[in-house]
Amino acid sequence: MSLVEAIRMALDQIRVQKLKSIFTLLGVTIGVMFLIAVVAVVEGMGSYMEHDLVGKLMSVHSVELRRFPNINIGDEDNGTWLEYVHRPRIVEDDLHPIVDALPPGTRWYMESEDQITVESPYARPQKVLTFAVTGDYFAIRGLGVVSGRIFTDQELESGSLVAVIGQDVKSHYFPTVDPIGRTVKMGGVPYTVVGVADKLGSTFGFSLDKFVVAPYRAPVHRLLNRERGVVDAIVVQATDDATLADAQERMRQVMRTRHKLRPVQPDNFSLATPASTLAFWQSIQGYIVLAAIVLPAIGLVVSAIVIMNIMLVAVVERTREIGIRKSLGARRRDILAQFLAEAAALSTTGALLGIGLGVGLAQVVTRLTPMPVTVAPWSILVAVAVGAGVGMLAGVYPASRAARLDPIAALRQE
Repeated sequence: MSLVEAIRMALDQIRVQKLKSIFTLLGVTIGVMFLIAVVAVVEGMGSYMEHDLVGKLMSVHSVELRRFPNINIGDEDNGTWLEYVHRPRIVEDDLHPIVDALPPGTRWYMESEDQITVESPYARPQKVLTFAVTGDYFAIRGLGVVSGRIFTDQELESGSLVAVIGQDVKSHYFPTVDPIGRTVKMGGVPYTVVGVADKLGSTFGFSLDKFVVAPYRAPVHRLLNRERGVVDAIVVQATDDATLADAQERMRQVMRTRHKLRPVQPDNFSLATPASTLAFWQSIQGYIVLAAIVLPAIGLVVSAIVIMNIMLVAVVERTREIGIRKSLGARRRDILAQFLAEAAALSTTGALLGIGLGVGLAQVVTRLTPMPVTVAPWSILVAVAVGAGVGMLAGVYPASRAARLDPIAALRQE
């Protein structure tokens, strides 16, 4: 008997015994459905963390010098936070020693940031995330403008009273007028809007477009850090990973020297890259994916037992049919192939249904929650392989039992 013929007979048998086949398929379908859906959520979260969260908040090939990490994905206990609070602040005087030590081809900017009240003649005041920056801020962040322009070098150096605003700030403060050339007030000081930034979108439901950027040397920086000379971050961008690693090590050595740290003392500052920020998530992502495979696999084991029992019942019910086929010349391997094909067809059909339901469930999750999903192609291949494998393994014993039946005894069976 050819493989195609065995599969055809198996499908005919499934159509004849619809109710039994449905209950047999159910376990495999549910197991595969949850495997696809859970892996899709985990993969989606991984992609979201890399491209939307860290990708939008940190620049590619960049390293951020801060008092403590700006993005905390790991499990930071109270002791760690207490140590962070007692660290020395990053100051303006740290900038030039770092810049002087950087390898060629790197860019940098310095910033202070905080939520402060912004006013406009066209809307009520609100708290807005405000940045005071110097250096290559817009180039490193990859932040352009949809109207107007970014700051000139002269405006940055002189601390001109100019600002670039985000899309949400434009919508709130200038709902019916063009903001370019108009002013917003910060700390009672008017700043002329010279540009409206590109839309950044949101992360975890929080908009990234509600911000104002002003030159660091403008008076606004004193509202962001009350301590004289204190800044929040010095950011360096390299051209590639190798240069980034070199720049990061040079920054570390400069800061350890400035903070008078002995060789045995740990760093009392943070040097964070996109890779280091994602390290904790990537370390646990593998375990989550493993759990997402193992837990549905338990259900598939139960499904295999169900398939085996149903196939054993089928062997008993079809003993006379097996006898007739053997008396007409069917070989043992033909009977074996028939029952194996039937078991594999049942489980593979269940796996395909489970894949469809799993993809559908993943889409429901992403529509009803802010949680993103990404259906991984490898999970579909695993689901099909597991589905067929469960059927084949579960059908081996019933099929071998059917193949060993004595045709004379089988023909006497009523």
